[in-house]
Parts: sequence; structure tokens; C-alpha cells
Amino acid sequence: MFKKHPKGLLAAALANMGERFGFYTMMAILSLFLMSKFDLSETRAGYIYSAFYFSIYILAFVGGLIADKTKNFKKTILIGLILMAFGYLIIAIPTPTPVPASQYAVMLGMCCVGLFVIAFGNGLFKGNLHALVGQMYDDPKYSNMRDSGFSLFYMFINVGAIFAPVFAVAIRNWWVNSHGYEYNANLSELCNRYLDGTLSSDGQVSFQALAASVGYSGTDLNAFANEYAGIFVTGFHYAFAIAIVAMFISLLVYVMNRKYFPNPSVTKKQSAAGLEGGMSLHEMRQRLYALFAVFAVVIFFWFSFHQNGLTLTYFAKDFTDVSNIHINLGFTTLIGVELFQSVNPFFVVFLTPVILAVFGALRVRGKEPSTPRKIAIGMFIAAAAYALMTFGSTGLPAKAEVTLAGGLTDSEKVTPFLLIGTYFILTVAELFISPLGISFVSKVAPSRYQGMMQGLWLCATAVGNSLLFLGAIFYEKYSLTATWSIFVGVCLISMCLMLAMLKWLERIAR
Repeated sequence: MFKKHPKGLLAAALANMGERFGFYTMMAILSLFLMSKFDLSETRAGYIYSAFYFSIYILAFVGGLIADKTKNFKKTILIGLILMAFGYLIIAIPTPTPVPASQYAVMLGMCCVGLFVIAFGNGLFKGNLHALVGQMYDDPKYSNMRDSGFSLFYMFINVGAIFAPVFAVAIRNWWVNSHGYEYNANLSELCNRYLDGTLSSDGQVSFQALAASVGYSGTDLNAFANEYAGIFVTGFHYAFAIAIVAMFISLLVYVMNRKYFPNPSVTKKQSAAGLEGGMSLHEMRQRLYALFAVFAVVIFFWFSFHQNGLTLTYFAKDFTDVSNIHINLGFTTLIGVELFQSVNPFFVVFLTPVILAVFGALRVRGKEPSTPRKIAIGMFIAAAAYALMTFGSTGLPAKAEVTLAGGLTDSEKVTPFLLIGTYFILTVAELFISPLGISFVSKVAPSRYQGMMQGLWLCATAVGNSLLFLGAIFYEKYSLTATWSIFVGVCLISMCLMLAMLKWLERIAR
């Protein structure tokens, strides 16, 4: 699989697995942690979630500038790995829950500091590692394998992402079980609603029944709410600690394999008489304009795709029947809405060889779509995923009605196959857009701006992520069908924009 690719490709992918592990740990539990820990609504948790994911990607531009300026990509990446581990440590340290009013601002502030440290470390790491991978394919011997190389890289880094939600749920559920209780996805939110006095009479009846179902035999529901909320959130804290272990493994792999990565300062000197030596100022500007155009279009995709850690996670918690999803590990039982976050990376690993085989067969026949055309197709596929969600949510009550009633019974919820099917389609869209977009940037960007342009690609993701909170607002205020229809619309608009620029982009890429 890797024999036609540079030696450093597999090493780079393995080094990146820890970052993906941490990323998908956050994707799985961050919004739920914020709601449980700080008694935040979906919308308020969405603001912090959006800001965090905006920061992860916007700071990649800063990381690119630092690497381009210092010409030391390898050291910048190393510092990024260390900072990410430190950020996870800040969040992993347990603090009192429910949060005392006198400490609320300080504890929420420390949580945000930890998130910022993770985001800054990620900014130093992510785009610059992409740039190193791209520079491996500047060698003419490998240049025609660039797209497939980035697809393989993307597949292998997602191996870590498959296991992140599983470990997070296992640790959290083990902690809850060790204190004599069972896991329930809705109970932590109901504990907060009970403690702040906002549960309706029907909601209180539901809360009492759920307390008994998870193992509480007493009559003091106030004491139970405080105890269960504290145990539940402490389990989340320990789940974040697993990401530290993953970061250490990535650090070890990276340090041991640095010799296989290109030295950009040398590569750029060697290419001075090549690519940019024969490139006119007009051509350089056209390349940059093409990149900016693609960056603008993919904003809409990331705004839709990264709802998997926000509104789609909310949907899993509130509307999806997970009662029959149990995996017995001996020391604990895996059950949790966070497990849905393993579906996407699993499909990335499973589907990448299939899509590569399809593209390879088309390449042999001279019919492989260009990278810009693949991105346009990916936008259409993403729209189809949310069309499925729109259809599958027809007839379901609004979130506000569910909260007032104290939640839905399992019989009132939808099959988990709705979300699994949606993640399957979204993953296909992702494989048409994300690794190929990175490949497009590495191919089109002038070599002196490689780090910066990879950073700007991630900035486009950041802008899309900064809009994620809008999904949470729609989810909390409007019907589900209206919420999912928004994402159908923005993906179709972005597809049309990409098709309108297609011939120009294909000319620039050649």
C-alpha cells in the first residue's frame, strides 16, 4: 500500500494519530461535558464549542507563519505536541461538581485556558505536518501519487480517532459504575434542571424514575442530583486524561522518525530554480486567488460537517434509542451517545481503500475527476446526508418540548441507524473534500507559502467552525426538520459555487 510512496508518509500518519485521538475525544464529549459541568444550555455550550474549534484551525495559520519564518517545521511541530498534552492535563484535573457559585467563573475560565492551550498546540502541529507531507511529493518520483498519498495519510491518522470515543466512554462509565450507578445519557442534564428548579412536574416524575433505574434507592432527590452529577462529570475529567497518553505516544513516534521527514529549508532552496524560478508574478497571483476561492467554498462544508460533535451529538442524546447498544468489556459496559463519534473515523478507514480503488481505476482509463470536481461532488454528497436527517426527523417534537417533558422514552426515539447512515454519507463527502483539499493546497501553493497556505486551508475550517453555534441555536429554538434543512441548503450552495469556478480551478491546478 505504501511501497510507491515516500518513507516518511507512514511515520507522519502514525505521529498524527495522537492528535486525532485527542480531537475525537473532544468531538465526542466536549459539548456534553460543558453542559454537565457548568449547567450550560445547548446554545451556550455551542458558543464555547464553536470558539474552541475555530481556535484550533485559525491558530494553524499562526503556526504556519512561525514555521515559514523560522524555517524549522520539525521543531514547531514538536512544541505543538507538547502543548497539546499540557492542555489536556489542565482539563483532566477533577474539580468540584456541581460547581460552587463562588468558583464558577474561575473554573470555567481555567477550562477555557486549557482549551486554548490545546488549540494553540494544535495550530503549531497540524498544518505544518500537512506541509511536510506535501513536500515529500515535490519529488517528481512521487508527484503523480499526491492525491492518493494524502488519502492514505488521512486514513491512517483516523485509526486513533476510532478508539478515542470508545476509551472516553469506557473510562466515564467505569467511574460511574464503580460508584454503584448506571450510565444514563439524559440524567446529568436532568440533575442540573432539578437543582436549579426548572423541571416541570412531569419532568420531576421522569427524573425520579430515572434515578431509580440507575440504582438510587433513596428518597432524597436533591442529594442524588448532587452526587450523580459529580460522579458523572468526574468521569469526563478522567476521559480527557486518556488523550495525554495518546499525545505521548505520538511524540515518541515523531521523535524516532524525524529523519524521514524532509527539511523544508533545503527543499525550498532546491526548488528556487525550479517551480518558483520559472513562475511569473501573474501565475503566482492566480494560484493564490484559486486557493482563496476554494478556501471560501469549503467554509460551508465544515460548518455542516462539524455538527457531528454538536447538534448531531445532541440528537443522539435526546432523540436516539441507544438502549440496545451494549458492549461488555468486563470492568464496565460500553453504552453512550459518544460512541457515535467512532462511526465517522471507522468509515474513513474502511472507505478510503474503496475510494482510492475507484479513483485508481478511473485514472487508468483517463477519466479520474480533477481535485476541484471531486470537492464539488463531495459538497453534493454532504447535502444528501442532511437530507436523510431531515427525512428521518419528520414527526419528532422540538427540543424545547422534549426538555419540558423530561425526555422521551426509548420507544419514542428513533433507530440509531439514522445517525449511522448519516455518518456514512458524511464520511464519503469528507473523503472527497478534506484529504483532497489538502492535496490541492500542497500542489498549487507556491513553495515559499506552503506553511501559510496549509494554515489558511485550516483557517477556512476555522471560519466554518465559528458558525457551528448557529446549529445549536436552530436545534434549541426550531424544529429538527428546519435545522437539518439549513445544512442541506448551504452544502448545495457551496457545490454550485465550486462548479461555477471549475474550469478556472482545473486550469490553475494543471
